[in-house]
Amino acid sequence: MRFSVFLNARSMAPEQDRALIHNLTNHAERAAALGFDALFLPDHHFNGYMPIASDSYMFASYLAAKFPHMHFGFSVTSVPLHHPVRFVERINILDQLTDGKLLVGVGSGTTPEEMIGFGVDYRDAGAISEKNLALAEQLWAKTMNDPAVEIDNGPHQGRVLQRIAPAPYSEGHARLMPVAMKESSARRAAENAWPAFIPAFTPPKIGGTEPMTHVAKFFGIYRTMLEEAGHSADKIARALDWTTHTYQLVHVADSDEQARDEMMAILRAYQDAIEREAAFNARAESTDANKKTDRTPNALTEDWIGTWCLYGSPETVVEHLKPYEELGIGNILCGTTTGPLTDERLRLGDQTLRLLSEKVMPAFRKA
Repeated sequence: MRFSVFLNARSMAPEQDRALIHNLTNHAERAAALGFDALFLPDHHFNGYMPIASDSYMFASYLAAKFPHMHFGFSVTSVPLHHPVRFVERINILDQLTDGKLLVGVGSGTTPEEMIGFGVDYRDAGAISEKNLALAEQLWAKTMNDPAVEIDNGPHQGRVLQRIAPAPYSEGHARLMPVAMKESSARRAAENAWPAFIPAFTPPKIGGTEPMTHVAKFFGIYRTMLEEAGHSADKIARALDWTTHTYQLVHVADSDEQARDEMMAILRAYQDAIEREAAFNARAESTDANKKTDRTPNALTEDWIGTWCLYGSPETVVEHLKPYEELGIGNILCGTTTGPLTDERLRLGDQTLRLLSEKVMPAFRKA
């Protein structure tokens, strides 16, 4: 089973942004040296959540030059916020720069504040996302002599006469990674032999204390579709190799008690940041076009912890993850910098990287 690092830190003020960028680069360097397989980045705007995620593709290209042996992923790109031409161009450039070691998570977005910043109504985000992905496939397939690709999708307009440059490195294009929650998303991943993100909850409730129940359900649906799609055994194996279960927060310490205490300190700072953003989210949701229909639990509740957190001593973490390995999950995505990135938070994140590398990952490496 693979282990990857999710760079998901927060900045609480403009003067903290530069230090965050340098500290995350150093954290990524440690992950690369300690044997992690990939670095994943989110796609967020305006709110201080991972400020460099306002252009994760640019940050990924910088990191890719420093760590050419690693894979790079996005968890996930909010497709409605990206003009389809720029979406395809940037993926192709990174696909070339990483020699195909690219995994592009795709979703319709979760934050009305981000939607209105890009001229997208939240209620239309799903439809715009679906059409943008269809347009992207047209753009990837277009040759010089094909008819123009017409783009008419909400705020995204245009007409492409020639082709997208550069061409992709990977056959067809870089692998996308849908979230296998909707039937249509699981089928898109399966029919293209792409990996998928496997969620640990079933909407409308975003949370719960039985994550494995949901993971097993969604993984089973995706795997059945994958096997029924008629792919070769090699293609199925490569898709499952990167099929990913995500923890927003992974924290490992020498004992379970220490890990719980340190995790709760991290979560209190994280929840404070979330509550600071609540007023802006409320302003964004002041119209019917941008009203959310689901709510994420408070991060200090056992429902949130049960869904999004993995914590404990190395022995406890190994015991927790063994059923996921047995199920067939290929990649564990670990949020190791969750919350405001203070010096103490960075120390705890580095502690987790070290203990995962020295005492957890060896239990999942193939002999």
